[in-house]
Amino acid sequence: MAKSNKQPVIVGFLSLGCPKNVIDSERMLAEIAQEGILIAQESYNVDVFVINTCGFIAPAQTESLGAIKDAIAKKRSGRIKKVVVAGCLCNRMGDRLLNEVDGIDAVVSIENRDIIGRIIKEVISSDKPLIYLDKIKDQEKKVLDDRTRLLTTPGHWAYLRISEGCNHRCSFCTIPAIRGPFRSKPQELIFAEAEELVAAGALELNIVAQDTTYYGRDLEIKSGLSSILKKLEKIDRLKWIRLMYLYPTGIDNELMEVISKSDKIVNYLDMPIQHINEKILKSMRRPHNGSQLKRLIEELRNAIPDIILRTTLIVGYPGETDRQFEELIRFIEWAQFDALGCFEFYPESGTAAAQMPDQVPGEIKKQRLEELMLTQQKIAFAKNEKRIGQTLICLVDSVEDSTGEGRFYGQAPDIDSVCIIDKCPVEPGRFVETKVVGTKDYDLIVEQI
Repeated sequence: MAKSNKQPVIVGFLSLGCPKNVIDSERMLAEIAQEGILIAQESYNVDVFVINTCGFIAPAQTESLGAIKDAIAKKRSGRIKKVVVAGCLCNRMGDRLLNEVDGIDAVVSIENRDIIGRIIKEVISSDKPLIYLDKIKDQEKKVLDDRTRLLTTPGHWAYLRISEGCNHRCSFCTIPAIRGPFRSKPQELIFAEAEELVAAGALELNIVAQDTTYYGRDLEIKSGLSSILKKLEKIDRLKWIRLMYLYPTGIDNELMEVISKSDKIVNYLDMPIQHINEKILKSMRRPHNGSQLKRLIEELRNAIPDIILRTTLIVGYPGETDRQFEELIRFIEWAQFDALGCFEFYPESGTAAAQMPDQVPGEIKKQRLEELMLTQQKIAFAKNEKRIGQTLICLVDSVEDSTGEGRFYGQAPDIDSVCIIDKCPVEPGRFVETKVVGTKDYDLIVEQI
C-alpha cells in the first residue's frame, strides 16, 4: 500500500484567564489530539493557532486582544497560517471581533469548544472567516462535560468544575452575560470526572465554579456542596480537596462542620467579598452586609482555628469616598486575611455600575489599590514570620537543580505564595514534611525534617 504524503496539521495553543478557562482549554486540547492533529509547544510555524481568551474585565480583554493581534502579525509574516479565537471574549463580543481585529479566521464560543477539532479542519479548508457562536439562552439547561482533558497543570493536581454560569446580578460583573445562567453539573458527572482525574494521578482537586456554594439549588439538592464533598472524600487516592470561589452567604454551619471534620478537605477558603462598606455592598447588589461578613469570619475561625482565608476586593467603585475606603483598610487590618487579591473597578460595558454617577478617577483608584496592597503585605509578611519554626507538610510541584517548589495546605496553586524547599529530597507530586526556616517576600523557605 502506498504511503500518504499528506502532512499532519500542526496547532499552537494559548490559554488565557481563570481556572474555568483552563478546564475549557484542556478539553479543547484533548479534542484536538483526538482528531489526530499535532499540538506544538511553540506558537509559531504552525498551521493553526488557537487562542482561548478571557473577557472578564478590561485588563483581561486587553491581554486577549493583544495576543490576537500578535498572532495576526505572525500570520502576516508567514509563521502562522490560520488564527482561531475562542472562549469568553467571543461570547462577549461575538462577530464584532472580526471587525475589531482584521485577520481572524474563526470566532468560536465557549459552547462550541467540544468540536474544536472539526472547526480547525474546516478553517484550514476555508478562504473566509467562519463563525461558531451559540447563544447562551439556547444553552440554559446544558452543562458541558469536562471529562477527557489534556491536563496543562502538573499531573498531581487539577481543577474540578461543579457548575457553570451565575444567577447573581452583581452590578459590576459580566460573568452572567458571558457564561449564562447558573447550571449545576449532575453529581454523577462530577464524581466520574473526579475519579478520572485521580486515576490519572491527581492528588489534589481544586473545586471551582462561579459560586461553589450555590451548587444544587437549581436541582433542588439540599446542602449541595456539602453532599458533594462527603462523596469526594471517599475517593481513596485523593489527598487534598480545596474549595475556591465561595459566596459568603452560602457558607453555613453544616459546611463548616464538614470541613472541620474532614481529613481531606484542606482548611482553606477562597471567599471573595469585594468590599465592607454597607452602602457600597448594597450598590454592588451583594446579598450580604458588613456586619454579616465580620460575624462569618469570626465563626469560621472559631469552627476551624487553623483556617486560611483568602479574599478578593474592589477599590474605586463608583461613589467610593475616602471615608469608605478607609473603612475598608481598617477592616483588612481587623480581618487579617492570609491572602488577598484586589482589583481597580472597571466600568464594564453592559453592567449597571458602568452607568453610575461619581466614577472614581483612575489616579485615585491606583493610589487606593497600592495602599490596600501595602496594608495586606504587612499582614502577610508578619504571618510568614510567625510560621518560622513550624512544621508543614508540603506537596512538591516542581524541582530544579535540587531546589523544590511546593505548597502547604494554605497555598492554592498558581494564585498564592509557595514554599521553597532547599535540597528537595522527593520528585514532584510527592508530599514532604518540612520545617519553616525563613521567608522570602510572600514565600516560605523550608527544609525537610
